[in-house]
Amino acid sequence: MTPLAALPEGDDDALNEAIREIEQSTPPASPSPAGPESSDIYSTRVGAAQLRFIDLSLDALFAVGTSTERDESLESLQGGGHDPRKRGFTVQNVELSFLGAIDPYFTGEAHIIYFIDPIEGESVFELEEAFLRTQALPWGLQVEAGQFFTEFGRLNPQHPHQWEWQDQPVINTRLLGPDGLRNPGVRLGWLTPLPWYSEIHGGIQNANGETAASFLASDELIEERPIGGRPFVERDVRSLADLLYLLRWDNGFDLTEELSARGGISGLGGPNSSGNDGSTVIYGADAVFKWRRIPNDKGWPFVTFQTEVMRRHYHADAAVDEGDPLDPADDVAFDNETLRDWGLYTQVLWGFWRPWAAGIRYDYARGENGDGRSNDPFRDERHRVSPLVAYFPSEFSRLRLQYNYDHATHLDSNEAHSVWFGVEFLFGAHAAHSF
Repeated sequence: MTPLAALPEGDDDALNEAIREIEQSTPPASPSPAGPESSDIYSTRVGAAQLRFIDLSLDALFAVGTSTERDESLESLQGGGHDPRKRGFTVQNVELSFLGAIDPYFTGEAHIIYFIDPIEGESVFELEEAFLRTQALPWGLQVEAGQFFTEFGRLNPQHPHQWEWQDQPVINTRLLGPDGLRNPGVRLGWLTPLPWYSEIHGGIQNANGETAASFLASDELIEERPIGGRPFVERDVRSLADLLYLLRWDNGFDLTEELSARGGISGLGGPNSSGNDGSTVIYGADAVFKWRRIPNDKGWPFVTFQTEVMRRHYHADAAVDEGDPLDPADDVAFDNETLRDWGLYTQVLWGFWRPWAAGIRYDYARGENGDGRSNDPFRDERHRVSPLVAYFPSEFSRLRLQYNYDHATHLDSNEAHSVWFGVEFLFGAHAAHSF
């Protein structure tokens, strides 16, 4: 834990006394629901000062590499917002994280990110997540409220430094957007009384903005990545029907002492930007299996298998793209249509000898209908094979070498070869990653 204190200037005795109290105390492993009078488990009062604790960390991801495709083509070939997508160097993501207890009833998290747009060279700052989570609700209930990643599937709720590979799977980029699906809202979780880990999540969030690509999105995002060539139609929030809804069922099992598994199904529904009657439904399934030998050498050897499949029904409303308002002859009319897209990724990572690991990932994505999809980089048929080698000097750093072979119908030669070398390092105390 990282102590943050507001002690009176020059009060060395108070500081020394506070340090002695910390060294002698053993805080409980989880928040106590006892009430406001037990708040000293999170803070210590020293005279007029209050000593509080949070986890503070900074994680940085950088990449360097090259491709047979030029930068303009790489922008869509490597379509994820944190992918290495430029010949040369890329600042993929620098994340400043704050995690800690608010009081006996809530914990809080905030994640602020910085990266440099690899094409424009502009610095970008974003509030990735900032939310609170309840700790003392009865009946296995938990509420999360604020700005957060939507808990759809396995990869979308994870931050880029949690990914095993250096780039986002193709189908995630297409259906959930370049920066993942995240927005302000509220989520209710229920840990069921079943004899295995089983949790149901239901959420409601805003459906607009560049982080809701398949829904109301934004005019800038749709101009850059139109879905089926459809124009952007701005829509107001007039009722609860204009928001985004999530339902997820997540389950976990210990199959043996060395093998565990987790799997889930997810569904999303909400309005889209094709017109006043446009709507989108996305559903998917995911699974992960983890084997770790007992006994082991600080976690090695291990094998992790992970896969996700997802499908989108984009119900596009009838619309007219006026183009040049002064030239009616260039107007393009679109009929009602349901655009269907689906895809998957499957990956295996083998920690064969500490601190080395190797793996391979396969991606597939395609649009099933719609005009011009074979030339659309975000709806054409795509195959990607990505071998990876990773080296972990310590728990605070990681080096990765990844090769991508892409077969895509929108490319002039239908194929591309890319090589990326990535470096990651971490300062501070970061919370343990989820299963």
